[in-house]
Amino acid sequence: MQRSLFSAVSGLRNHQTRMDVIGNNIANVNTTAFKTGRATFKESFSQVLTGATRPVAGQGGINPLEVGMGMQLASIDTIFTQGNLETTGVTTDMAVQGNSFFVVGQGSNQSFFTRAGNFQLDADGRLVSPTNGFVVQGRMATNGVLGGALTDIKLPAGQTAPAKATTQAGLSGNLDSSAPLIVAADPAKPTDAELAAPENVGSVTQTSKGVYDSLGVKHDITLVAWKVASNKWDIRVDLSSLNGGGTPSTFGPGSLMFKSDGTLDVASSTIPAIKFKPAGNAADVSIKLDPGMGATGITSFATGNSALIRDQDGYTAGSLQRITVGRDGTIVGSFSNGTNQALAQVALASFNNPEGMERAGDNMYTVSANSGSPVIGYSGRETSSTIASGALEMSNVDLAQEFTEMIITQRGFQANGKMITTSDDMLQELVNLKR
Repeated sequence: MQRSLFSAVSGLRNHQTRMDVIGNNIANVNTTAFKTGRATFKESFSQVLTGATRPVAGQGGINPLEVGMGMQLASIDTIFTQGNLETTGVTTDMAVQGNSFFVVGQGSNQSFFTRAGNFQLDADGRLVSPTNGFVVQGRMATNGVLGGALTDIKLPAGQTAPAKATTQAGLSGNLDSSAPLIVAADPAKPTDAELAAPENVGSVTQTSKGVYDSLGVKHDITLVAWKVASNKWDIRVDLSSLNGGGTPSTFGPGSLMFKSDGTLDVASSTIPAIKFKPAGNAADVSIKLDPGMGATGITSFATGNSALIRDQDGYTAGSLQRITVGRDGTIVGSFSNGTNQALAQVALASFNNPEGMERAGDNMYTVSANSGSPVIGYSGRETSSTIASGALEMSNVDLAQEFTEMIITQRGFQANGKMITTSDDMLQELVNLKR
């Protein structure tokens, strides 16, 4: 009689634990990146009343007689299914799409893992979890090049991008093939007065462009081109007005030779580099002019002069204005000089058995004996998981499922309670036999 009582007690106790798990799930229905729990049961040990017997000649075998002793809690699983994404528009909010985890550090020796990407910048510019201040881990970039060991991600305000000296500039546009030849005493070396003479309008064209030295100082250079033959234009660059002084130089003379189809004959053309020494501590500047190829480069058609120096690869120093986060976790800074540079990359960790990790509170997990060691890497390399910026992963709790489980658990609890009262009635009846 007491066996039924203790079996029912085990049912009450473990159904209460299952209700605790359900209650925790429902409580965290709006917790960022929360992963639902699931309690499962198993049969407890059984008392063998009679063992099984073998079949013998003319008589079959007999099955064992066993009485179960109740039930036990088999497992409390963490279900790591992907939660839906909620768009927040906050750049430092991140959500993992896949099975990986963000890596956060407490000090230099202890790492935790989380799916909650509601990160913020602290007073020192470190990217941290707002719940406990643990610092997001990744690799930092030097001058836009990612590398180095796993470390704290730090994005200090006022970070600068260094200036870059111009090393290359491109030529494009058209030099009018129908223009007359230049009128000059020496067409190969016309004077400034001859270049500016009214009779040479159309035979001479010029264009200006700002270039930069190694300190980010802008210098204006002027390209002058004049027609000396039916398929040839000579060019030179005027550097007489370098900003801040310096040692000016004259580029050229160079020459542009054109084919019968109006495109540049690169092999026959002469385009020397532009070189000058800026004032101050800046390094010497050497710029290669790229005339382009075919119709996308410099051409000579009968459509007027439109030649110009287009893009150049130098820029001044700039300060950090905003950041963006790519799908691979790369944090890119946009600077006031119009450049973009990689600043850092957020690391991700993967586990052979993520369900084996231990909850550490604050939406954090730690390694356990059955989770396996973390494989820490980066999206697109060591893991196929990606990162969505400006979004957070929502809880994966299914309320419909939880309420259904609640009803089932409640009925199971009631049934075990009824078993106790029934067993008690039977014991009472047994006691009453003495009356």
